Amino acid sequence: MRKILFLNLILACCCFGVSAQYVIKDGSELLSLQQLPQEKAYVDHTGPLVFSGEYLFYAFYCFNAQNNNPSNISRVGYVVLVNEEKEQIFEHKLNLDKGLAQGDFFVSTDIPSGRYKLLAYTQWMRNGGFDQIYTDDIIIINPYLTDQSAILTGSSEETSTANLRTENFPSGQMDSATVSVRLEKEIYGTREKVRLSVNNYKGPSGYGIYTLKVKKKEEKPVKPYLNATQYAKDFFNADKQIKQRVGDSIFLPEQRGELFFGSVQDNETKLPVKDIPVIISIPGKEFILKFAQTDAQGNFYTYLNKKYTNPMALAQIEEENKLYSIIKGEVANLDLSNITFSKFTLSDSYAPYIKERSVLNQLENQFFTAKPDSIIASDPIDPFDGGLPEEVFLDEFTRFPTFGETLVEVVQFAGYRSGGKDPDYIKISQDFETYNEELNSFPAIVLIDGVFIPNHEKIKSYDARKIQKISLVRDQFVLGGKQYQGMMSIETFEGDYLEEHTYGNSVAIPLKLPVAKKNYFKQDYDNETADFSRIPDYRGLLLWEPHVKVEASNYNFEFFASDVEGVFEVILNGFTTYGKPITVVKEVTVMKTSQ
Repeated sequence: MRKILFLNLILACCCFGVSAQYVIKDGSELLSLQQLPQEKAYVDHTGPLVFSGEYLFYAFYCFNAQNNNPSNISRVGYVVLVNEEKEQIFEHKLNLDKGLAQGDFFVSTDIPSGRYKLLAYTQWMRNGGFDQIYTDDIIIINPYLTDQSAILTGSSEETSTANLRTENFPSGQMDSATVSVRLEKEIYGTREKVRLSVNNYKGPSGYGIYTLKVKKKEEKPVKPYLNATQYAKDFFNADKQIKQRVGDSIFLPEQRGELFFGSVQDNETKLPVKDIPVIISIPGKEFILKFAQTDAQGNFYTYLNKKYTNPMALAQIEEENKLYSIIKGEVANLDLSNITFSKFTLSDSYAPYIKERSVLNQLENQFFTAKPDSIIASDPIDPFDGGLPEEVFLDEFTRFPTFGETLVEVVQFAGYRSGGKDPDYIKISQDFETYNEELNSFPAIVLIDGVFIPNHEKIKSYDARKIQKISLVRDQFVLGGKQYQGMMSIETFEGDYLEEHTYGNSVAIPLKLPVAKKNYFKQDYDNETADFSRIPDYRGLLLWEPHVKVEASNYNFEFFASDVEGVFEVILNGFTTYGKPITVVKEVTVMKTSQ
């Protein structure tokens, strides 16, 4: 036996309900929670005005509210867009890396014109109420729907997009003596290369993380988005620690990953069942295996601390003598009762602009396949937690009809053992390192396509022709206090065993996948391998760098202007490592030049 790998997870808090809120039991527990700093969030985005057919890009920042440094508390953040009816248009779950994340949302033509609110938070932030949550205004204009009454001037009968008016809001250039932006010139031709530098004049005082974007300046006045400088003022008095007291309910921080919780009931009595083990698996080649145990109220919980890609989890109870119901817990919805929306209306002066911008969006979207984004691959999951598997590909051997026969004839170091009065189980031979190592008779952990198999005897007759590969790890494991000898992972050709899994005390639970991190397409007219000369280029967003980490004095960037003429804003917006907000705005003009 080389090592013992522990797969169970022990949590400090143990009175967790299906509402995802924890009740503070005593003063000692309250003191521990108060020592954990509160958080606050900020989002830089490409709004505030977004048209149908455009993307809303955003960069998520999560801060320690006590020192304004990037937070290392929560590992999951949330971004939500809601309409005036307080309905969610989207909710994105984000894996936070040292408090940072990024994402995007495509505004489709079925989303009506109107005033919207962009929200950002972590579960830990919710203990400070709605004032702790980041909010900003988003205006969506959808000229493809007939009903524009949500943002039209006058009566609801005025439905033509020719009736437009907006409030007047100030705008202008801003600079900083700490970190600034420099361009070679102020006017560029269409499709011309633009060289831009970010300059840090203050050494360590300018070190930080910033969002850099170059976008078409709004031709009509609209309330500006919440920049870092204004955000710092608005959230200066954000809570620094929780205000709850003993007996109050709180939202626990997702410190170790995404919180997964639920409850178990006895099917006959409908009463909660305490102290019963629950096995949670996320199937797939890179499967995840977790353990939880119910508390006195029948609730279980664990953290999903690896980046899964399968939107389905399986929760199971090994015991077969009784039937149980496993109920997935749900986080309480945000309280949006006090949310307010910005004032924005349209008048007829906006009609030509809306038409022109919409036509350009349509043309740009016709060629989206020539300008693809790419998803950044996550680090691979090690489902064996450090164990080195021995792999057997069945096509390399004589095929036998059943899985049981295959173990006997093909697979070394593994086979069925008699369970006596209990079902037979699979035993994997120990990999002895010393002559005096004690022999054990523990069963193996067995999975098919990442689905945990509680009763090994039931898969004896499984059709081996479906199996592509069997992997063995001969280490000793502990899962939820129970010892196992080795792990066997069976992979089928189709990878669809979950669809035929019929074990009684189990339930498949859908998961909401976190937003995938992307490398966004960057137009490159110097690229000789791609011919963009005949492809229209109507980008209104010329550069999007969600998080620029400044740790030196100078950084250089290059991008290309598009076929869109007019004034573009170069915006650097973010925070130094000391929490100081920095907002820099420059203007550059793009126009056609004579050949």
